[in-house]
Amino acid sequence: MPLQDSNSPTTPVSDSTAEAIQQLDLVRQALQRVIRGKVNVIDSLLTALLAEGSVLLEDVPGVGKTTLAKSLAGLLNLDFQRVQCTPDLLPADILGSSIFQPATGTFEFRPGPIFCDLLIADEINRASPRTQSALLEAMAESQVTIDGTRHELQQPFLVIATQNPSGFEGTYPLPESQLDRFLFRLTMDYPDRESEIEILLDRSIDEPGFHLEPLMEKENLISLQKAVRHVEVNRKVASYIVMLVNATRRDTRVRIGCSPRGSKMLLRAAQSRALLNGRQFVLPDDVQALAVEVIAHRIALRTSGNSSVDAAHVVLDIVKSTEVPV
Repeated sequence: MPLQDSNSPTTPVSDSTAEAIQQLDLVRQALQRVIRGKVNVIDSLLTALLAEGSVLLEDVPGVGKTTLAKSLAGLLNLDFQRVQCTPDLLPADILGSSIFQPATGTFEFRPGPIFCDLLIADEINRASPRTQSALLEAMAESQVTIDGTRHELQQPFLVIATQNPSGFEGTYPLPESQLDRFLFRLTMDYPDRESEIEILLDRSIDEPGFHLEPLMEKENLISLQKAVRHVEVNRKVASYIVMLVNATRRDTRVRIGCSPRGSKMLLRAAQSRALLNGRQFVLPDDVQALAVEVIAHRIALRTSGNSSVDAAHVVLDIVKSTEVPV
């Protein structure tokens, strides 16, 4: 339901911003040709990109999680690194370490793969909890602290982590503190019948993701990320977000409700969605469309009760039962 308010801003996006959004739409179309039948996942990934939020892609192996992340990096001309997480992976393998130089008698810092625009952490829940925690500071503050020295990460910076469903052989569940750092937790799921036929025909000769040319430069991406921060938010919309988050803390099915970080990230994601739709102001529609993807992985349900109910259903119930501002 649109927000009707005399104070709602109506300023259109600038010409340069509109041009950058058109470039991003070309990126969207190219991704849809590589990853068939996953329009919603692609749109959510681009929303997270503009909101400067990291994404957790969870699903069974082989549905295109890594291909999607690598294709995004190629189309945006981003410097990306891929880390294959294994139980023996150490924090220094991601962050980097200081190496002693005998010639000078000093230690020289060798940066790890996290010093890039886009870090792809494949099967993150196969890494040990110690290594998983090495990403916390980077995802929350775009910096890492190594040997007492703080190192700023370059901009833009985004983590796209993939993981197999909990319970698969050799997996370590991500703790709530790390799940809270991800803007979205997305599920790829199996493709529908027609999409899978298209996938087979696309790859009968070669992988379509191998020949992607950049359609947008990172400078334009950074300008869009800055523009997102200036998208206007009416006080009624901010109040609506707080109502949704507070409802998760009061729901009897929920053991741990959504954190304040979750409400801030929902706001930023709504600003991003508004800009992608050519608006300089946020509507309740933006909040409703993103609530499940932002909030569901930030709440923990009680073990008692109906075990068939998952966090996404709880958040959806809350969205449906919460009064929308008018």
